[in-house]
Amino acid sequence: MPTLLEAMRRELEDAAVHLGKPHDLRFKPMFGGLMAHFGEQPCAWLTVDGLAMKLAPADQQARLQLDGAARLIAKPGAAPSRHYIIVPAAVCRDTAQFAGWLAKSAAHATSATRARPRR
Repeated sequence: MPTLLEAMRRELEDAAVHLGKPHDLRFKPMFGGLMAHFGEQPCAWLTVDGLAMKLAPADQQARLQLDGAARLIAKPGAAPSRHYIIVPAAVCRDTAQFAGWLAKSAAHATSATRARPRR
């Protein structure tokens, strides 16, 4: 695993520990990066372009105002993601602030799961 991905993984693990839920975080290889699941729901995509968190539309606009934040573009020529926002490096290094992003992502994943009708 590239050193950059390892560093991002450690920062995300630190945020989960800060929330008191280190065992809720899982990683799976995906498209040359890692997909992070928190509470069994996808919450972040770790790529060579950065760590992108899956956020609710209501949480995205404020986060996009931060320097270094942007919508994830999964591959050259692809449309920007509607859900995944690249987290600025400074936020990733601030465990308490980064944990807030993880909590927002987890809350969105939980509410999105409950909102789906059962088949």
